[in-house]
Amino acid sequence: MTSPPKSPTNDNTLATHRGGCHCRAVTFAFEAPRRVTVQSCNCSMCAKVGFNHLIVPASRFRLLQGQEVLSTYTFNTGVAQHHFCSVCGVKSFYVPRSNPNGYSINMRCIAPGTFDDIRVEEFDGQNWEDHADDLTHLSQSED
Repeated sequence: MTSPPKSPTNDNTLATHRGGCHCRAVTFAFEAPRRVTVQSCNCSMCAKVGFNHLIVPASRFRLLQGQEVLSTYTFNTGVAQHHFCSVCGVKSFYVPRSNPNGYSINMRCIAPGTFDDIRVEEFDGQNWEDHADDLTHLSQSED
């Protein structure tokens, strides 16, 4: 007797996705499932730039080009490393305070066509200290 096929809604098989900044000076690739949930945050930074977070382990992220044009902005505790393109100003990824062992990728900066389903959930970043633990598991690799 054969097993039933794996349900596509539970499929966590990793696929390679690509993204970058507006001017394409910064490009990257990363591995993530084809079905993901991203966080829409209302903190002082994300609310202004419309960042939708997909957090992945650092081991699944590769900067393909643009290291030389990246600038970094830090504030408050200095843990989060907000990287942005010094040419066009877009922050397509960064190292988040909640997951310093990973990267938060802006889903708005991903090339279309490699995701089957993207769900957006609200994250209360205005009260970050109360909710940060809800995100810490996202950069843990199962490798």
